[in-house]
Amino acid sequence: MFNNQEELLQQIQFGESSVLELKSLRFKGNQVVGPSRDKMANEIAAMANSNDGIILLGVDDKTRDITGIPLKYLDVVDRYIYEICNDSITPPVRYTFSYIQLPDTSGTMQVVFKIEIPRSLFIHKSPEGYFFRQGSSVREMPPEFLARMFQQRSQARLVRFEEQTVPGSSLDNLSKDLWRRYTTRSDELTDVVLLQRSLLATNEKRSITASVAGILFCSKNPENFLPNAFIEAVRYRGVKQSSNFQIDAKRICGPLYQQIEDAMAFFRKNQTVGAEKKLYRVEKPQFSDLAVFEAIVNAVAHRDYSIYGSKIRFFMFDDRLEIYSPGSLPNTISVDSIHLRQSTRNELITSLLAETPVAESIGDVRRAYYMDKRGDGVRIIIDESNRLSGKKPVYQVIDDSELLLTIYSAKTS
Repeated sequence: MFNNQEELLQQIQFGESSVLELKSLRFKGNQVVGPSRDKMANEIAAMANSNDGIILLGVDDKTRDITGIPLKYLDVVDRYIYEICNDSITPPVRYTFSYIQLPDTSGTMQVVFKIEIPRSLFIHKSPEGYFFRQGSSVREMPPEFLARMFQQRSQARLVRFEEQTVPGSSLDNLSKDLWRRYTTRSDELTDVVLLQRSLLATNEKRSITASVAGILFCSKNPENFLPNAFIEAVRYRGVKQSSNFQIDAKRICGPLYQQIEDAMAFFRKNQTVGAEKKLYRVEKPQFSDLAVFEAIVNAVAHRDYSIYGSKIRFFMFDDRLEIYSPGSLPNTISVDSIHLRQSTRNELITSLLAETPVAESIGDVRRAYYMDKRGDGVRIIIDESNRLSGKKPVYQVIDDSELLLTIYSAKTS
């Protein structure tokens, strides 16, 4: 947006708009003292809640003069914006920035800090409340407006979250090697093919971006756009969750199929395998490979990706394995009926997993694809775990926002 100097200078002369905010900075010592952090947070959150937009720091909003930023303060301004976007706004706001040079009234080139803020998938709260941008003004959201926004950006909307556009993304962010898995050869344009598969989506401005599902399956680094779309895996010594007893840990990222593969590798690396000496050696693993595979697939397939700040947590202990998955149970399923019923939060994600062949490195998990969509996964988890350890796994819903599955360890000695 406004990528060349001529267009940007023209927009500055037109003044602030729904997509352009101008700010002159004041400094004292080694700090930015104006605008205040709270006021700046309101501006940034309002733009993220409303439209793709740009904030220019070093331009007076009243006179529209290029005031610039002294070179000695560039790092100060960088830190000022970073801390506001990450510490003062919930959830944090994604942004990109660049230093540009623009001429002031005398023709002298001045440094200006250009912040580009995409319209967010989430609703952001700044220290003084929830704000949106109306024209060139920042307004606090009335309760009914805020409720409507939450409804529009929630799981209940007609366009499911997995099919939503991802601001700031494009076809270039999808790997051809990955999206080829989910398309057939066609004479149609790539955009058309991927739109038909919902790997691309069209936003309100009729621009084409990647969809949430497209990023999750066809981007090599989904966490660049969906920061919590990963698995936090930890192996603890003993039975307590404490960093003092941490043996191994890994942040498992990448496209969803890769996350499943890497989580299984982490599991196999860290589980204890005993043995019985009979006529021949009989191995006794802590956990059933089949049960853990199904549990990981279910967590990846059915988690609520619209919940910001929550990730899948995969914790291993000497006596149990715990998998925390963001989001409550979908529809009217309860922990008591979960083994009897079948429902999904993410239809597109489960369909794509059902088209993804299981990696050979995972071993024999009695299926060719990551999902079969028959609803057998929970039964397998329960039956396999019960057979191995003699204990039935336990499902719990925590604060109506997270599902915890506990699988108990078999005795290995």
